Amino acid sequence: MHFELKSISVQSIPEALAKVERYRLLNEPVLAESICLDILAIVPDHQQALISLLLAKTDQFHSNVNAKAAQEVLAQIQGDYEQAYYRGIIWERIGNAHVRQGGPGTGSSAYHALREAMDHYQRAMDFSSPGNDDAILRWNTCARMIMQNSEVRPSPEADPSRAWASDEASSVIGI
Repeated sequence: MHFELKSISVQSIPEALAKVERYRLLNEPVLAESICLDILAIVPDHQQALISLLLAKTDQFHSNVNAKAAQEVLAQIQGDYEQAYYRGIIWERIGNAHVRQGGPGTGSSAYHALREAMDHYQRAMDFSSPGNDDAILRWNTCARMIMQNSEVRPSPEADPSRAWASDEASSVIGI
């Protein structure tokens, strides 16, 4: 079944973005994603909507890691800091999804995804403006996740530069 979607007005964008945040806080990322798509239908390069869309997509990693969809959104986000920071977000959330998933090999996958996130946050720190310590906060969160979770460790027998890269990330994130 196909419907012709209705357009929102440009004037409604600020309120729509507020709803996106609310739905994300209520753990309703699919609803947040839908609103972002409505905004982007009328202003395709709206940076705040693109960032919110990326976050809504990564909010869904707990049920299905679809890094490719998040990567496609990331490609539209402008700025060196933003590229590095949100690439770190994608990797961090992949790592967190592996931790929640549990099972054989997920600790190693989580470790390497979190380390990749930390590398991107480190790059973001180089581009951040004075007083913006968001990348530092995220880097520290990843470090604590690794330090506090005994199962999040590199695989001793694997080549750490390649073997851990699972399909959901390696072909999309660009390792």
